[in-house]
Amino acid sequence: MRNNLLRFILRHHFFIVFVIIESFSIYLLVQKNDFQKSRVMNFTRSISGYFFQRAHQAKEYTRLYEINQELIEENAKLRNQLQSSWASRKSNFHLVSDSLYDEAYYYTPARVINNSTNKQYNFITLNKGSIQGIEPDMGVIAPNGVIGVVKAVSPHYATVISLLNRNLKISAKFKKNNYYGSLEWEGKDYQTVNLNQIPHHVKINIGDTIVTSGFSSIFPAGIIIGFVSDYKIKGGNFYTIKVELANDFKNLSYVHVVKNLMRDEQQKLEERAGND
Repeated sequence: MRNNLLRFILRHHFFIVFVIIESFSIYLLVQKNDFQKSRVMNFTRSISGYFFQRAHQAKEYTRLYEINQELIEENAKLRNQLQSSWASRKSNFHLVSDSLYDEAYYYTPARVINNSTNKQYNFITLNKGSIQGIEPDMGVIAPNGVIGVVKAVSPHYATVISLLNRNLKISAKFKKNNYYGSLEWEGKDYQTVNLNQIPHHVKINIGDTIVTSGFSSIFPAGIIIGFVSDYKIKGGNFYTIKVELANDFKNLSYVHVVKNLMRDEQQKLEERAGND
């Protein structure tokens, strides 16, 4: 190996001597000339700054998942503090307790780990289960609105009946006038669902906002679902209304599972009324 190195030096000794002399000349020029010295320093700072910036961007990119998780957790905390997540205890006759509100809904963040949109009966799988307090019949929403309802859970996972499932029907209403009907998917376009049972005397406009009615124990009232994209009268006195979903079901990453803390009380009372 030493012989190879010597042969290399002998073969290229003129070039090596030239590089040494040129480097020394540049060194002297920079050291003896303030202008040249400042130019070289600025150049080296620019180069080092560029690489430091790239290194910082690479580091930030690796932290995107962590940052996203923090944002999801923070969003859940903010949802839990919204007034719509609390039920009023204020009476027209007297104050029931020192607190005017009881917490009615609690939001748990979860990540979508499996999702389908091309079937007649689509499901979504979440990375949270019974250990995290997830139970069947809890609502699931994303940042842009309703996603579906929890169907089954295991200790660490939950399956969700998607809005894009022909077996799922939820109560929905017009945000502007509170007329409500039944929302369901007909199994065709993954971006639209149908809102039925709206009487034809109701004034409808393209772009009207459709939200949850709050008439079930699953979702709070006022959670966005989508916007009217088309409508027509179909047999009798009711509209068939096309609703363009607010969420893109092919681009779901994080959701919130909605727990109604007063569901058991509501269901027991309704069952008793039905039995009577």
